[in-house]
Amino acid sequence: MELHQMGVTELAAGLRKKDFSAVELSDALLQRIRKSQDAINAFISVSEELALAQANAADQRRAQGDANPLLGIPLAHKDIFCTRGQRTTCGSKMLADFISPYDATVVQRLQGAGMVSLGKLNMDEFAMGSSNETSFFGPVRNPWDRARVPGGSSGGSAAALAARLLPAATGTDTGGSIRQPAAFCGVTGLKPTYGRVSRYGMIAFASSLDQGGPMARSAADCALLMDAMAGHDALDSTSHPQGAGRFSAALGRNLQGLRIGVPEEFFGDGLDPEVAQAVQDAIQWYASQGAEIRPVRLPNNAHAVSTYYVLAPAEASSNLSRFDGVRYSHRSAVSADLQDLYLQSRYEGFGPEVRRRILIGSYVLSAGYYDAYYRKAQQVRALIREDFRRAFAEVDVIMGPATPSTAFALGAKSADPVAMYLADIYTIAVNLAGIPALSLPCGFSKDGLPIGLQIMGDYFADELILGLGDAYQRDSDWHRRSPSGEGQ
Repeated sequence: MELHQMGVTELAAGLRKKDFSAVELSDALLQRIRKSQDAINAFISVSEELALAQANAADQRRAQGDANPLLGIPLAHKDIFCTRGQRTTCGSKMLADFISPYDATVVQRLQGAGMVSLGKLNMDEFAMGSSNETSFFGPVRNPWDRARVPGGSSGGSAAALAARLLPAATGTDTGGSIRQPAAFCGVTGLKPTYGRVSRYGMIAFASSLDQGGPMARSAADCALLMDAMAGHDALDSTSHPQGAGRFSAALGRNLQGLRIGVPEEFFGDGLDPEVAQAVQDAIQWYASQGAEIRPVRLPNNAHAVSTYYVLAPAEASSNLSRFDGVRYSHRSAVSADLQDLYLQSRYEGFGPEVRRRILIGSYVLSAGYYDAYYRKAQQVRALIREDFRRAFAEVDVIMGPATPSTAFALGAKSADPVAMYLADIYTIAVNLAGIPALSLPCGFSKDGLPIGLQIMGDYFADELILGLGDAYQRDSDWHRRSPSGEGQ
C-alpha cells in the first residue's frame, strides 16, 4: 500500500517496523500537497521546513526507544488553532498577517506526542459557514467532485483527508463543522463532549458551543488522536477536570445488547432518500450484530437551528469585538479618526457572513430584544438538552444522518443564508446540549458522493461512540475508498 493511502494506525505500524522513516513519509505527503493545491485549495499555508525538522526529530526519538504511536505521524491543523511563529488566519482578511506568539493546547499536546505539522488548513471565515466558501483565501473544493463544496467550516481538513494529502487533521465543531464536512468528504470526524478538548489557543467563535476534535480516515485513528488531545487544561476555564480518557483502549466493543435510539424527527421531510436508505442500512447492520433498535423522540430538534442562530451570533458579536484594527488585526489605511478606524477596519477585515452574524448577535443582545430573543433561546436550549437526557435514559446511543443531503454544488446556496444554515439541521442540537457525536462514512449516492452516519452519545460517552464506529468500520470499507485520481 502506498504511504498516502495509509491511515494513522497503519502508518504507526510501518514506522514502528522501520518500513519507512518519518522524514520519508512527510516528504511524500508534502509533494502531494504541492501538486493538489491549485485544484483543491485545502491549505492556507504549508510549513515544509518545519515539517521536515519535526520529522527528523521524530526519527531520532524513535531511534532512542520512544514508542509513542503518534510519533512521526503527519497532520495539519485547521487554521483556527494558534501555532507559534506561524500564520493563524481563521480564514479571514482580518488576521491574514497574524503570527501567533504561542501554541494552542491542542497543537502543543499533539506536537508533544511527536506528530509532524504539515501546515494550516483552509476554513470558513472565523468558522462561520457550512460550505467553506466564506474563506478569504478562496473556497475549498470537494475531491469527490470539484464542482461541489467539501462542507464547513472544517472543509480544508476534510478535503485534505479525502484527497489523501494527510492521514489526520484537527477541526472544530460549533454546530456541525467537523461532522458535516466529514460526511460530505467520506472521512471520519468526532465532536467530543464539551470540555474534553481544551479550547485554549483556539480562536473563539461561540464559546459555549465551540469544541475542537480529531478528523481522520477511521474511528480507530480518531481514538489515537484523542488519547493525546483530550484532558484537563488549567488554561481553559471550560475544560473538564475529568476530560482525559483511554480512547483507543475502548475499541473492540461487543455490540450484543446495545440499545440504539433512532429519532423519528431525523427521518422526515427534507431528508434525501438516498441518504435515508444508506443510514438505515448502517443501523440495520448494528441490529444484525445483536443491537436493539428503539424509536426515540427529540421533539425540540425542530427548534435547534433557530435557537443556534440566536445564541451563536450573540457570542460571536462579543468574541469578535476584540478585532478593532488597533492591536493585531487588519487596520484600515483610509480612516479619518479613531471611530472611523474601528468602522473601516472591521468592514474591510470581515467578510459578509461574519458581518451578518455580528449584526444579528448585537441585535439579539440589545436592551430591547434580549428577553425576546436571547433569553428565550437559552430556555429552548435547556429543552433540547432535556430531550437528550430523556432519550439516553432509554438507549445507549442515538443514530441518524449527519446531513440531509450529499455535498451540494459550489455557489448553490451562497445567496440564501437560511438554506445554507439548514445544512446543519441534524448536527446543531448536539452542540447546544454539549454531548459527543461521531460522523463516519456509510455509503455513496448514485452520483458517487459520500453519505455520513452520525452516532450521538451521552456526556462522556466519547469512547463508546468511537468503539461503535470502529466496529462498523472493521466490517465495511466505505472509509477506505478514495476519490478517483486522488488515491494514486
